[in-house]
Amino acid sequence: MPRFDPDDLIATAHALADAARAATLVHFRGAALGVESKSQAGFDPVTCADREAEAAMRAVLAERRPDDAILGEELAGVTGSTGLTWVLDPVDGTRSFMCGTPTWGVLIAVADETGPFFGLIDQPYIGERFIGGLGLAELQARAGHRKLKTSMPRPLAEASLFTTFPEIGSADEARAFAELAAQVRLTRYGLDCYAYALLALGQIDLVVEAGLQAYDVQAPIAVIEAAGGIVTDWRGGSAHQGGRVIAAANSAVHAEALEILSRTPV
Repeated sequence: MPRFDPDDLIATAHALADAARAATLVHFRGAALGVESKSQAGFDPVTCADREAEAAMRAVLAERRPDDAILGEELAGVTGSTGLTWVLDPVDGTRSFMCGTPTWGVLIAVADETGPFFGLIDQPYIGERFIGGLGLAELQARAGHRKLKTSMPRPLAEASLFTTFPEIGSADEARAFAELAAQVRLTRYGLDCYAYALLALGQIDLVVEAGLQAYDVQAPIAVIEAAGGIVTDWRGGSAHQGGRVIAAANSAVHAEALEILSRTPV
């Protein structure tokens, strides 16, 4: 007997995403976001939408799965007794949210001791939900549903590369990214978690980032792996805890990117 009901986990994840949609859309493109910075060293914004969306998701979990653990960006962690952890990022891309661009998203993952095995990337404003794991790899959108499948191998010189910030990570990490960017056909910036969704959809080839947290990456890992892609750190190891991340459409482009990025000093 499995120690969890997959259908219940999937239904719970959708209930969380629905709750976060309602909480975020009340504030998106509104005037009173209550923006604060979580860091004294630089601008690390949080808004009332971040906090209210995470609170709404935690309320769903308290009702539906009170014995599971929770790791979220905005509120304190919750221990559990089932061996399962819900990993929540209520607004991935708060800067985009503040600016009114619909490239932020709600990230929801379910993980066990081996890492995330189911995830959602939800974009509430345009109504797209990318689902991966437990036998699913699907985009649910207002225009209809379609299967998620990453792109086929092509040379690095023909690949498209995305990251959130041009000034990625440390100076060493920025140099490594620039070396990789010089060898691809197209480099684009600023899509936050939506870039990972596009990779799972087969639209782009690589997403490379640094300085991530577990809640930034666990849902994208589950969705991308379900769609046939690969997500590792810059040494080819696990990326479940964040840090330096390579998300690739296939093993061929992953190997080419890894060969460049793995030379970056620790």
